[in-house]
Amino acid sequence: MTAVASTRRGGRATDAGRGSDQASRPGALWVLPAALFFGVFAGIPLLLTAVLSFTQWNGLGTPAFNGLHNWRHVLSDGAVWDSLRVSLVFMVLCWVVQTPLALLIGVWAAGRELNRAVLSSIFFLPLLMSTAAIAITWRVLLDPNFGLAATIGPYIGFPDGNIAGDQHGAVAAVVVVVAWQFVPFHALLYQGAARQIPKMLYDAALIDGATRFQQFWKITLPQLRNTIVTSSVLMLVGSLTYFETILIVTDGGPGTATMVLPQRMYISAFQSFQMGYASVIALVLAALGTALSMLIVRFSGFGKMRSTLEGI
Repeated sequence: MTAVASTRRGGRATDAGRGSDQASRPGALWVLPAALFFGVFAGIPLLLTAVLSFTQWNGLGTPAFNGLHNWRHVLSDGAVWDSLRVSLVFMVLCWVVQTPLALLIGVWAAGRELNRAVLSSIFFLPLLMSTAAIAITWRVLLDPNFGLAATIGPYIGFPDGNIAGDQHGAVAAVVVVVAWQFVPFHALLYQGAARQIPKMLYDAALIDGATRFQQFWKITLPQLRNTIVTSSVLMLVGSLTYFETILIVTDGGPGTATMVLPQRMYISAFQSFQMGYASVIALVLAALGTALSMLIVRFSGFGKMRSTLEGI
């Protein structure tokens, strides 16, 4: 009897094991479409770019294998290192400018008042515009002859209004244009997250006599920590690989003051027709973006995915 019982129990355990295995299979099927999409549109192109980085190719004919020549050239190319420095400066400035603006606007827009809803719809209009249209508009506004820069330039330290013609002014102008375009997107993230914060936390803070600033500092910011990390990853990696607005507004000038690494890749590929060399720069950008996002997730604790509603 004992042997039969144990056999039955073993049979039940085996059936349970089979059931758990079968239950886990649909999970893999759910991941399959995303994995196929990533493989076709990201994995395969990245692999082909890696292969192309070891060749010399002008875009026509058959690529010729040249070993590590392109990689050695990148490591010794001062122009590439200078563009990398500009990209890192641009990335940091974009994060410093956009994060507080997006956070404050998003938290303010989370209110249920009618006036906030109306103004929020106006703030988010840049999300509906194309990058090219925004860049062309700002290029006209920055024109020192008849643009807005000719009017406000003397008041901000540019008597001739040539803001985009000055090295520091051009960098600041590009940061402002990019912030104007992308702050609404990140504010939308913060708005959605702020609306999920339980109201009872603020009610308890009011009973304890907390001021508005104390509520923001002690309740709102901690509750938005995961959103801050998500927004920062998107912002930093996006700024590192961004160049459309720079190409239209300043074209990397004056000189190379705004020549970011993606534009250096674009010039190498489509003006110098050095596809293999441009592929190396593309791989460097991909590696930097991946490493940056992994470092942020690792050191921010975001990978643990702890809920902000623990204990509520």
